[in-house]
Amino acid sequence: MFRGVSYLNLDAKGRLAIPARQRERLARMCDSRLVITADPQHCLLVYPETTWTDIERKLMGLPSFDPTSRSMQRLLIGYANDVEIDTQGRVMVTSEQREYANLDKRVALVGVGNKFELWDEAIWRQTLKEAEASFDMANLAANSELGSLSI
Repeated sequence: MFRGVSYLNLDAKGRLAIPARQRERLARMCDSRLVITADPQHCLLVYPETTWTDIERKLMGLPSFDPTSRSMQRLLIGYANDVEIDTQGRVMVTSEQREYANLDKRVALVGVGNKFELWDEAIWRQTLKEAEASFDMANLAANSELGSLSI
Protein backbone atom coordinates (compact mmCIF):
# COMPACT_ATOMS: atom_id res chain seq x y z
CA MET A 1 0.00 0.00 0.00
CA PHE A 2 1.25 3.43 -0.95
CA ARG A 3 -0.02 6.50 0.88
CA GLY A 4 0.93 10.09 1.54
CA VAL A 5 2.08 13.05 -0.54
CA SER A 6 5.64 14.05 -1.40
CA TYR A 7 6.41 17.36 -3.10
CA LEU A 8 9.35 16.89 -5.43
CA ASN A 9 11.33 18.55 -8.20
CA LEU A 10 11.25 17.31 -11.77
CA ASP A 11 14.52 18.23 -13.48
CA ALA A 12 14.81 19.77 -16.95
CA LYS A 13 15.41 16.33 -18.50
CA GLY A 14 12.26 14.89 -16.92
CA ARG A 15 13.96 12.92 -14.16
CA LEU A 16 12.15 12.47 -10.87
CA ALA A 17 13.77 11.25 -7.65
CA ILE A 18 11.55 8.71 -5.91
CA PRO A 19 11.54 9.23 -2.12
CA ALA A 20 13.84 6.76 -0.32
CA ARG A 21 11.07 5.15 1.75
CA GLN A 22 9.16 4.35 -1.46
CA ARG A 23 12.26 3.21 -3.36
CA GLU A 24 12.96 0.53 -0.77
CA ARG A 25 9.42 -0.80 -0.97
CA LEU A 26 9.47 -0.73 -4.79
CA ALA A 27 12.79 -2.56 -4.87
CA ARG A 28 11.22 -5.39 -2.87
CA MET A 29 7.89 -5.41 -4.74
CA CYS A 30 8.96 -5.15 -8.36
CA ASP A 31 12.75 -5.02 -8.50
CA SER A 32 12.45 -1.22 -9.05
CA ARG A 33 10.59 -1.63 -12.36
CA LEU A 34 7.63 0.70 -12.86
CA VAL A 35 5.13 1.67 -15.53
CA ILE A 36 4.10 5.31 -15.90
CA THR A 37 0.94 6.08 -17.83
CA ALA A 38 -1.76 8.73 -18.29
CA ASP A 39 -4.89 9.16 -16.19
CA PRO A 40 -8.11 10.69 -17.60
CA GLN A 41 -7.83 13.46 -14.96
CA HIS A 42 -4.60 14.66 -16.60
CA CYS A 43 -2.19 13.39 -14.01
CA LEU A 44 0.11 10.40 -14.42
CA LEU A 45 -0.24 7.00 -12.80
CA VAL A 46 2.87 5.21 -11.56
CA TYR A 47 2.45 1.47 -11.05
CA PRO A 48 4.82 -1.24 -9.89
CA GLU A 49 5.35 -3.31 -13.04
CA THR A 50 3.80 -6.40 -11.43
CA THR A 51 0.59 -4.50 -10.65
CA TRP A 52 0.45 -2.91 -14.10
CA THR A 53 0.69 -6.30 -15.85
CA ASP A 54 -2.67 -7.37 -14.39
CA ILE A 55 -4.31 -4.06 -15.31
CA GLU A 56 -2.97 -4.18 -18.85
CA ARG A 57 -4.26 -7.74 -19.29
CA LYS A 58 -7.76 -6.60 -18.18
CA LEU A 59 -7.63 -3.59 -20.51
CA MET A 60 -6.70 -5.77 -23.45
CA GLY A 61 -9.59 -8.12 -22.59
CA LEU A 62 -12.17 -5.37 -23.08
CA PRO A 63 -14.37 -5.50 -26.19
CA SER A 64 -12.37 -4.12 -29.12
CA PHE A 65 -15.44 -2.71 -30.88
CA ASP A 66 -16.65 -0.71 -27.87
CA PRO A 67 -15.62 2.96 -28.34
CA THR A 68 -15.21 3.59 -24.60
CA SER A 69 -13.01 0.52 -24.19
CA ARG A 70 -10.88 1.53 -27.18
CA SER A 71 -10.46 5.06 -25.81
CA MET A 72 -9.36 3.72 -22.45
CA GLN A 73 -6.90 1.31 -24.10
CA ARG A 74 -5.46 4.10 -26.24
CA LEU A 75 -5.00 6.39 -23.26
CA LEU A 76 -3.65 3.96 -20.67
CA ILE A 77 -1.65 1.64 -22.90
CA GLY A 78 -0.71 4.29 -25.46
CA TYR A 79 0.93 6.50 -22.83
CA ALA A 80 2.44 3.61 -20.86
CA ASN A 81 6.19 3.72 -20.46
CA ASP A 82 8.36 1.10 -18.75
CA VAL A 83 10.92 2.69 -16.43
CA GLU A 84 13.44 1.45 -13.91
CA ILE A 85 14.63 3.36 -10.88
CA ASP A 86 18.27 4.22 -11.60
CA THR A 87 21.18 4.04 -9.15
CA GLN A 88 20.45 7.60 -8.02
CA GLY A 89 16.82 6.73 -7.25
CA ARG A 90 15.34 8.52 -10.26
CA VAL A 91 12.90 7.64 -13.01
CA MET A 92 12.48 9.32 -16.38
CA VAL A 93 9.12 10.85 -17.27
CA THR A 94 8.82 11.23 -21.04
CA SER A 95 8.22 14.63 -22.61
CA GLU A 96 4.86 13.36 -23.93
CA GLN A 97 3.78 12.35 -20.44
CA ARG A 98 4.98 15.66 -18.96
CA GLU A 99 3.03 17.56 -21.60
CA TYR A 100 -0.13 15.48 -21.06
CA ALA A 101 -0.11 16.09 -17.29
CA ASN A 102 1.13 19.70 -17.51
CA LEU A 103 4.15 18.81 -15.37
CA ASP A 104 6.72 21.51 -14.88
CA LYS A 105 9.31 21.72 -12.13
CA ARG A 106 7.31 21.11 -8.93
CA VAL A 107 5.23 17.94 -8.71
CA ALA A 108 3.22 16.01 -6.13
CA LEU A 109 3.72 12.26 -5.88
CA VAL A 110 0.61 10.90 -4.17
CA GLY A 111 0.37 7.36 -2.82
CA VAL A 112 -3.06 5.93 -3.63
CA GLY A 113 -3.13 2.29 -2.57
CA ASN A 114 -1.59 0.12 -5.27
CA LYS A 115 -0.13 3.03 -7.27
CA PHE A 116 1.05 6.63 -7.19
CA GLU A 117 -0.49 9.61 -8.92
CA LEU A 118 1.92 12.22 -10.24
CA TRP A 119 0.48 15.75 -10.44
CA ASP A 120 1.75 19.20 -11.18
CA GLU A 121 1.97 20.66 -7.66
CA ALA A 122 -0.25 23.68 -8.36
CA ILE A 123 -2.90 21.54 -10.08
CA TRP A 124 -2.79 19.03 -7.20
CA ARG A 125 -3.34 21.77 -4.62
CA GLN A 126 -6.24 23.20 -6.67
CA THR A 127 -7.76 19.73 -7.06
CA LEU A 128 -7.65 19.30 -3.27
CA LYS A 129 -9.31 22.68 -2.70
CA GLU A 130 -12.09 21.81 -5.14
CA ALA A 131 -12.60 18.43 -3.48
CA GLU A 132 -12.79 20.01 -0.04
CA ALA A 133 -15.25 22.66 -1.24
CA SER A 134 -17.56 20.08 -2.82
CA PHE A 135 -17.44 17.56 0.03
CA ASP A 136 -20.93 16.99 1.39
CA MET A 137 -21.67 14.63 4.27
CA ALA A 138 -25.26 14.15 3.07
CA ASN A 139 -24.00 12.82 -0.27
CA LEU A 140 -21.54 10.59 1.55
CA ALA A 141 -24.31 9.03 3.61
CA ALA A 142 -26.46 8.54 0.50
CA ASN A 143 -23.73 6.52 -1.24
CA SER A 144 -24.34 2.92 -0.22
CA GLU A 145 -20.68 1.93 -0.07
CA LEU A 146 -19.29 5.14 1.44
CA GLY A 147 -22.25 5.59 3.79
CA SER A 148 -21.11 2.62 5.86
CA LEU A 149 -17.54 3.90 6.17
CA SER A 150 -16.53 4.84 9.68
CA ILE A 151 -13.36 6.88 10.12
